[in-house]
Parts: sequence; structure tokens; C-alpha cells
Amino acid sequence: MSENTLTRMDLSEAVFREVGLSRNESAQLVETVLQHISDALVRGEQVKISSFGTFSVRDKGSRVGRNPKTGEEVPIDPRRVLTFRPSHILKDRVASGNRAG
Repeated sequence: MSENTLTRMDLSEAVFREVGLSRNESAQLVETVLQHISDALVRGEQVKISSFGTFSVRDKGSRVGRNPKTGEEVPIDPRRVLTFRPSHILKDRVASGNRAG
């Protein structure tokens, strides 16, 4: 696994370089897009980004789990989980070593 991490600052710097907005405008644009995505997910909506993938929220019911060390059964509360399903285009790019396709 790579130790490199893409951050919000990296994204806003890329927008600054590629689009030509000021650094402040680029940072605000990135924040606005991320806020729209997270707001939609909080509302339970699906977020589909063409050629990238789909983010969605799924409700998981309560169930009984088992502590692997002790074998003791423990209840697991119902919860909402975030899922991401990459597009076939993204899967293919990742599998081919990130060459533009």
C-alpha cells in the first residue's frame, strides 16, 4: 500500500493549477463540492459520479456478533454504513497501473 495520501489541499492546488481560479476560490470550490456530496449522503441519497463510482448509504440491521478472542456473543446495534462502488472505468484504470485510458 502506498504511503501517499491525496488531501483536500492537494485537490484545491490541482484546481488552482488546472482551472486557473485563485487559491482561495479553488479551496472554496473543493469544500463546496465535498459539502454537497456529504449532505446528500446524510439525507440518504445516492451520489453517482460518472466514470468514477457511486457512493451510497446502507442500513444494517442489528445482529449478534462474536468476540474472536473470547468467543462471547455480543449484540451489534443497527447502523448506517457508507459504501462506494467504483465504476468499471475506474476499476480498469486502477488495475492497469493508472495509465490514462
